Amino acid sequence: MTQTLGTVLVTGGSSGLGAAVVTAVAEAGGRPVNLDRVKSEADIEQEIVDLASPRAAEDAVRSVSQRVGGLDAVVTCAGTDACGRLDDVAPEDWDRVVLVNLLGTAAVVRAAMPDLLARRGHVVTVASTLGVRALSDATAYSASKFGVVGFTRALAAETQGRMRTTMLVPGGMHTHFFDGRVEQYLPPPDAKLNQPADVARAVIFALQQPEGCEVRELVVTPSVEGSWP
Repeated sequence: MTQTLGTVLVTGGSSGLGAAVVTAVAEAGGRPVNLDRVKSEADIEQEIVDLASPRAAEDAVRSVSQRVGGLDAVVTCAGTDACGRLDDVAPEDWDRVVLVNLLGTAAVVRAAMPDLLARRGHVVTVASTLGVRALSDATAYSASKFGVVGFTRALAAETQGRMRTTMLVPGGMHTHFFDGRVEQYLPPPDAKLNQPADVARAVIFALQQPEGCEVRELVVTPSVEGSWP
């Protein structure tokens, strides 16, 4: 018997994978809630916050939890990047990547844990293929996503039997994630990238597993993926 979704908090739910997860949760009968620094066009409950401020992120989670009567799951899709060699990227830009991708993820999960533990809820973190394989000119992103990998695996060990934990490891997707990059860091025109809606269906698959069955780690990449394995 598949798990009902209940109320699902999605970070970064205004665009990209996050927006696709919001849509997929609603289509699967759940109630999506968006946590983002820009407002979603979807007619859903949402809280505006910059995840680069972990304490503000925690306050936002608690606020929205009170308004919606508690959370059953969290999916941490929010993410950012700052491409370039370590000595070329502005320090504040480098720091922001780790703040949003890693510390923001941890802050959101931490604030949601009272609900999740009380309800035997579910956390889905979003890592990356660059969280398991490092490339040049991606020290900030790889550091943050390697951190998400370690955080999620430790969280699963820490909370097993009390809440469910899944780590999603996606490859490249057709999103606005690449907007604003110089040509050097753009996918080539013929790049085979996944559609966010297809990856979002994998998230729903994990969330709907029956009690006692968990998808702990889930790799979803295009059929031709240069960063995996």
